[in-house]
Parts: sequence; structure tokens; C-alpha cells
Amino acid sequence: MNFFEQFSFNFLENNRWQFIVTGLRNTLIITFFAVILGVVLGFLVAIVRSTCDRTGKLKVLNFICKIYLTVIRGTPVMVQLLIIYYVVFATYDPGKIVVAVLAFGLNSGAYQAEIVRSGIMSIDQGQLEAGRSLGLSYSQTMIQIILPQALKNVLPALANEFIVLLKETSISGYIGLMDLTRGGDIIRSQTYSAFLPLIGVAAIYLVIVMFLTWLVGKLERRLRTSER
Repeated sequence: MNFFEQFSFNFLENNRWQFIVTGLRNTLIITFFAVILGVVLGFLVAIVRSTCDRTGKLKVLNFICKIYLTVIRGTPVMVQLLIIYYVVFATYDPGKIVVAVLAFGLNSGAYQAEIVRSGIMSIDQGQLEAGRSLGLSYSQTMIQIILPQALKNVLPALANEFIVLLKETSISGYIGLMDLTRGGDIIRSQTYSAFLPLIGVAAIYLVIVMFLTWLVGKLERRLRTSER
């Protein structure tokens, strides 16, 4: 068969393209909500850890955060996904997409926490002291002075973490979830043709990542322009 016949056989016959569309939709949904969960967790953990480092307060919370970071960063994300699906939710099924969002959100949050913490710690201690001397509380100084500067410094690194998260969702099929990779694999299993389904999936990931990389580059250029 020529290329067009193979394309028709793999994607058009029996509407197999729907596997790709459904998988892509689920992949984007998982990535979007996992990013939100990761950002929330990352900022909370980063604030707790940086507060403990600078003031010596929140030691108990800091200890809990260290355990969270050690466990999450020290184990494979695929194992975490399987544990959450088969162990944590062994008796209750909240939905495979919810499980995937929790797993990838928890994983991404650990890495985002260290990125944000490094940004906070890069801000000179004098700015914190200046804020306190103006009558601001520690939390007000952190929110109004420290965090905006830290966020500006770490935005490119956070954006790259989002790109990594998108690609990590390709293991969602291990819990039977129809993600983009799983959709291509189902087509392969029906047509016994691996080339076009897998190349097609890879091409879709590549296009999305190239678009996100372009956005990150544009963001970095804008940040550099605003610093001049």
C-alpha cells in the first residue's frame, strides 16, 4: 500500500482517528489540571520551606514538606500513578482522569516547589527587611514584594516543567486511561501497523511541545526586555 492507502487504513477506516482525538483531549485535560494542582502545591511548599530557612518558623510543616519532596522526587512517576490508582483508590473509583491529575499534579508540585523556592531564596534578604521596616507583615512582604520578583525569575523554568509534565502524561495508559499514546497504541493493535499510528502520536506531541517552547522563548524575551 502507498502512503495514502496506509493513512486511510490506519485512521479513516472505522473512524479510528477518534482514538487520537479522544486521547489528545484527555491528555490536554490531564495536563491542564495537573499544572494547576502542581502550581498550588509548589507555591505552598516553597513558601513553607523558604520561611523556615529564613525565619526558623514552621519547622513541623517544613519537615512534612521535606518528606513529600523526598518521596515524590525519589520514586518514578509511573509507580506513583499505579500506587494512587491501585492502592489509594482501591475501594473507590473517582475516575481515571481524576487519578491521573492527582498523580501528575503531586509529582509536578514537588519539582515546582524547588524551582519556586530557589527563586524566593535568590531575592536579597534586604528586600524582606525593607518591607518589614515599612510596616508590612511577613506575609504581606512575601506576597507584595518577594513573590512577584521570584515568579519573574523562575517563570521560564516553570514553563519548561509544564512541557515535561505534558510528555509525562504519556504513561496514563498504564491505568487503562485513553490518552494520546494509548489511542495510537489501540490503532496499532487493530491494524497491526506500528509506523503511522506511533509516528502520528509522536508528531502531535512534537507540534504541541514546539508551540509551548515557542511561547516560553517569547516569554523569556519579554522578561529580558522588561529588565532593561
